[in-house]
Amino acid sequence: MIWSFTHLAKHHILIKYAFISVLAAVHQHSRQMKDKLPALGRPGRHFQRVPHPGSCPHLPEDRHHHPSPQELRTGLNDYRPVALTPIVTKCFERLVQTHIKATINVTVDPHQYAYRKNRSTEDAISSVVHTALTHLEQKDSYVRMLFVDFTSAFNTMIPQTLINKLSSLGLSSSLCNWVLDFLTNRPQSVRIHNISSPTIILSTGSPQGCVLSPLLFTLLTYDCSPLHPGCHIVKFADDTAVVGCITNRDESSYRQEVEHLEGWCRENNLCINVKKTKEMIVDFRRGQHAHLPLHIGGSAVEVVDSYRYLGVHLSSNLTWSNNTSTLVRKAHQRLYFLRRLRRAGLGSAVLTSFYRCVVESVVCSSINVWHGSCSAADRKALQRVVKAAQRIVGVSFPSTMDIYTSRCRKRATCIRKDPTHPAHALFVPLPSGRRLRSIKCKTTRLRNSFIPEAVRLLNST
Repeated sequence: MIWSFTHLAKHHILIKYAFISVLAAVHQHSRQMKDKLPALGRPGRHFQRVPHPGSCPHLPEDRHHHPSPQELRTGLNDYRPVALTPIVTKCFERLVQTHIKATINVTVDPHQYAYRKNRSTEDAISSVVHTALTHLEQKDSYVRMLFVDFTSAFNTMIPQTLINKLSSLGLSSSLCNWVLDFLTNRPQSVRIHNISSPTIILSTGSPQGCVLSPLLFTLLTYDCSPLHPGCHIVKFADDTAVVGCITNRDESSYRQEVEHLEGWCRENNLCINVKKTKEMIVDFRRGQHAHLPLHIGGSAVEVVDSYRYLGVHLSSNLTWSNNTSTLVRKAHQRLYFLRRLRRAGLGSAVLTSFYRCVVESVVCSSINVWHGSCSAADRKALQRVVKAAQRIVGVSFPSTMDIYTSRCRKRATCIRKDPTHPAHALFVPLPSGRRLRSIKCKTTRLRNSFIPEAVRLLNST
């Protein structure tokens, strides 16, 4: 197969024989692929074909989709179709992905935190929380957070709409044609065990499970940006949060922003699932204040007191007891397996690795976001998990405070070194260059949050 864009064409021969070797090795050594490789024929056959420039040949195994169940299985919509593409296709997709990332500037959508270097769910959550806390420092202010859920976001993409955006971002026409050919006229069938459905041809959406699909979706949504300075849109792939900073009870900008988001979704063939879309109102003003409901598509959005956003439980009072209790409960469940491993006679090295991977990873999940603001009771509950693990393994483990301090300092250092990071502007050096300018905080909520605490830690070193 000859690639149409220049810098990969130079390495066509090397790529060709590298993948022939991969196929030959898999054909010889993999028992799982024994029944699938005969359909591919001779390993190098697909690389001998020279398609039209910008075209992507579909291998026989590209058509199979495996329904992957979600947590609750009550109907067919609770299964996600995961594409079982062959290794060869995934390797070529990764080459295209590398080329696209090298061509497009990451600053084109700074508030998209998914699938980018030096970005994580912690950054997205911290951006939402810091925006809310900073605005709540003002008088007569409150925040409305809208957590948007899309219905089958990856499956409803229109390839031609995506190609128009890729072209506007500066990708070559040959690469755009390749992506268009990759997404259109795709044979697809669903297979459960040994039963397969009839094959149909699809020309919409991007198959889940493919290497390119997440990147293509983030490029599709790059122009989904706020209209008003008082509103912020934070994205992590298809998890979108709209933060409306409201002052003096004027919600016009926030409601216009939501209407603009609805219009953008219609233009890009994305459907907002109103039943799963939730709104959380953070209001610390004295007295009880009634808030008018928000409507999307004629249906009122449900207002909740707590929402699980990117794995972290956010509460309307901006406390972290709900999140901490959830983490502690999960950690205690995993301590049971640690005890069973100790009874089986495994050594301390294996038990320590198990604790770090299974227990500590849960206790310290997104710890930079919430640990500085959690209560003393929550910290004691977390530390009891660590002490229980120490008694089981017989080895001393770092406390949650030590982990938080080291991770917070490390994360802040990475943000300071990355001028494209949205939080980079918050770390302002003083004229001397040795220290950072402290962030003014009126409330303890903001003072104990990630950004102010990170500034203090960097100034203390």
